[in-house]
Amino acid sequence: MRLTSFTDFGLRMLMRMASAPDRAFSSAELATEFDLSRHHLAKIMQRLSQAGLIDTRRGGGGGALLARSPAQIRLGDVIRHLESGQALVACFGPEAGDCSLDGRCRLKARLRSAERAFLDDLDRSTLADIALDPTLERAG
Repeated sequence: MRLTSFTDFGLRMLMRMASAPDRAFSSAELATEFDLSRHHLAKIMQRLSQAGLIDTRRGGGGGALLARSPAQIRLGDVIRHLESGQALVACFGPEAGDCSLDGRCRLKARLRSAERAFLDDLDRSTLADIALDPTLERAG
C-alpha cells in the first residue's frame, strides 16, 4: 500500500506535535520545518481538524495543537481520515466504472483483506508510539 504525500505530511505533523502535546504550533513554523507551502499545510490541518485530531486557534499565541492525548490517537484512524477518498485500486473507488472481470475477479477480495489487515495493524499503535523524541535536535 502506498500512502499519499498528503498523508505522509499529516503523519509527520502529528508526530512533531506529539513531541510537545501541550504546545501550539504555528502554520508558518510547521511549513518551514517540513519545507511545505502554507497553502498545502493548511489543507492538511483542515482535514486533521475535521477528524477531531487537532484543534486550531487564531491570533497571537494561536496555532495547532493535538485535540487529545497522543496515546489516544490510533495510527489506523489517522490513515483512514487522511486517505479518505483515495482508493487502493480503481475498482474500489466511487467511479469504478465497468470492469470486464466483474463477477469473476478474485483479486478484489484479497486486496480488501490486505487493506483491512494493514489498517488493523496500524490500529495497534498510537501517535505516542511514534512521537518524535523532543530531546533530540533536528539534524540539519
